[in-house]
Amino acid sequence: MSGRFKFVGTPLPGLTVLERLPIHDHRGMFERLFCQDELSVLLGGGSIVQINHTLSVKQGLVRGLHFQRQQYSEIKFVSCMRGQVFDVAVDLRKESPTFLRWHAEVLSADNYRTMVIPKGFAHGFQALTSDCELYYFHTAPYCSEAEDGLNARDPRLAIAWPLPIAEQSQKDLGYPMLNSDFMGIVA
Repeated sequence: MSGRFKFVGTPLPGLTVLERLPIHDHRGMFERLFCQDELSVLLGGGSIVQINHTLSVKQGLVRGLHFQRQQYSEIKFVSCMRGQVFDVAVDLRKESPTFLRWHAEVLSADNYRTMVIPKGFAHGFQALTSDCELYYFHTAPYCSEAEDGLNARDPRLAIAWPLPIAEQSQKDLGYPMLNSDFMGIVA
């Protein structure tokens, strides 16, 4: 535990869940989403350089599985501020003992959880409710030339999406299925 955050490990080394510890009183609530000092151990010497916000309006929609290659590889802090999502991280690290294993957490406005996704992981989510809003804090800027992804329906990954996939972007649908030649990425 560190100040306003509790660190929770996962079965995938490096993948961490933060439990944000809000303060409640008769006026409402205060919570810290990020603190450089308290979370520096998770930043690997980096800092937050970009913050993104998404709204997913349709229940069952899947976004991802996205990652950036090489020098644009990033750590992501992902929080759901409205609705509820099934948030997934897939280990793509070359020679990792958990290569191609995935882990998921339900993130919601009510459970105050943040998934901290290290470099070398792909990330995606499924909206479990309509109108899901997420905030992403990134340690690297977006670079279209470094962008890549995995197909969320890939049988080699066998992600147990809790709902039938209702919708995906054309780009996400276009990511190929993994073949035996895929040996991972350098994080």
